[in-house]
Amino acid sequence: MKLAAAIILATTLPAHAQVAVENDYPTVARADYVFGCMATNGQSREALEKCACSVDVIASILPYEKYVEAETVMSMSLVGGERMSMFRTAPHLKAMVADLRRAQAEAEIRCF
Repeated sequence: MKLAAAIILATTLPAHAQVAVENDYPTVARADYVFGCMATNGQSREALEKCACSVDVIASILPYEKYVEAETVMSMSLVGGERMSMFRTAPHLKAMVADLRRAQAEAEIRCF
């Protein structure tokens, strides 16, 4: 029954909606992003709309799992110490962060 519903849903949704369903971020993650964005860009209705747009663009480019991984790497790279240097120097971790930064840049262009 669930498989049939998923097939019907997948065949009736437009292609862009299917991507959003597959890569959808949890509401808490979206809200956290918007709150942080608004803290940086102002507490106005305009900032709310731009920040909501921004997280939507990022979600359309980067699956949630990749977003969480990149955010974690970015946070860990800010911690000092020799052990944490791998988060700043490992090529595959740098690539994760680069993907997130590209998605953020695209969101900046489209929304701000």
